[in-house]
Amino acid sequence: METTPSAASALPTVIVRPGEADRILAGHPWIYSSSVLRLTAPAADGDLVQVKDHRQRLLGVGFYNSKSRINVRVLAPDRVTVDEKFFEQRIRAALAVRQKHLPRATSFRVVNAESDFLSGLIVDKYEDVLTLQISALGMDLRKPLIVAALQKIFSPRAIMERSDVASRKFEGLAEANGVIAGELTGPVTVNLNGLKFETDLVGGHKTGMYLDQQANYQAVAQSAKDAQVLDCFSFLGGFGLHAARAGAKQVHLLDQSADAVAASLRNAKTNGLEKNVSAEAINVFDWLKVATAVKPHERVIPRYDLVILDPPSFTRTRAAVGDALRGYKEIHLRALKLLKTGGTLATFCCSHHVDVNLFQEVILSAAYDAHRILRRTATYSQSPDHPVIPAIAETEYLKGFAFEVVR
Repeated sequence: METTPSAASALPTVIVRPGEADRILAGHPWIYSSSVLRLTAPAADGDLVQVKDHRQRLLGVGFYNSKSRINVRVLAPDRVTVDEKFFEQRIRAALAVRQKHLPRATSFRVVNAESDFLSGLIVDKYEDVLTLQISALGMDLRKPLIVAALQKIFSPRAIMERSDVASRKFEGLAEANGVIAGELTGPVTVNLNGLKFETDLVGGHKTGMYLDQQANYQAVAQSAKDAQVLDCFSFLGGFGLHAARAGAKQVHLLDQSADAVAASLRNAKTNGLEKNVSAEAINVFDWLKVATAVKPHERVIPRYDLVILDPPSFTRTRAAVGDALRGYKEIHLRALKLLKTGGTLATFCCSHHVDVNLFQEVILSAAYDAHRILRRTATYSQSPDHPVIPAIAETEYLKGFAFEVVR
């Protein structure tokens, strides 16, 4: 979709500083304000601009926003026309990736922003309903084009907007929630790996639920047969219900949200698993502290064969990593005390600022303090509908491990 020469030359040009081009050429779409040398002509916030290096070589085109620390979000290495056809082609390309790697899934992330070269745009598919989350001004101004493309590709029953992320304020945008196409009343029943989950797309976490764990739900459940299972930060029961279906003797769910716990118990009943599933609405830190409390010279009696830790992110900033690591160590120390020898700890971290090596270090530190020796049996990442582009470090955030307690 090349523009005509006259249209291309009409685009304002952002010139980047020497030394900044390599990262952009490697595929990273963000151009920070500190990387901009100058503009050749005034550009309105949200406009399409072309980007060149200090030698006037074209690096790509993208959306400009002077209000944001990210001045330009690059869309393509070539000059393109950003119209409904552009969005349709990009979304169809993203959909093909999901159909290749999750061929039987009916609910999944269709567009994962930078992972699909549509910075600032997330689209999730929950059966016949789509949810849209926009965190960039350039995308927000083209919402009607995006919605039209989605309707053409999917013919959804409804499209729900969940643009309630804090990052919108850095783009000069207010939050925007609500049904923007079709009709939606009540929760949506979402099918994940053959299990049904009642999902609130209006008020649920993220855009409704955690689709990034879809593959990991099944992988962790392989350790659940005949097991006593503790699922911490269980939300709608994703890990716990997969474990129950896999043959767990008993699954106990813990989550701070009373609404989430109630929904998880309804989900257990819907899937015929209620006899093996129990749940508590409680602060998980508090529950673990009480469960591992002993008198002096006593020791905790391990009672679980599988403990799952899938907490929300403990930090959104690099500055708070120290506090986050203390939180991670606390829950791992107490979880390891509750695990029987031979049992499995399945644990996850969704903070981008805590990398995989740092996460493993804090687990091993907890194991040392708990006097447990661990054997690593699996490594997990985000499901393939949340693709990782190594050149864009921000696309990789979810990491996880399974450890077997040797002694």
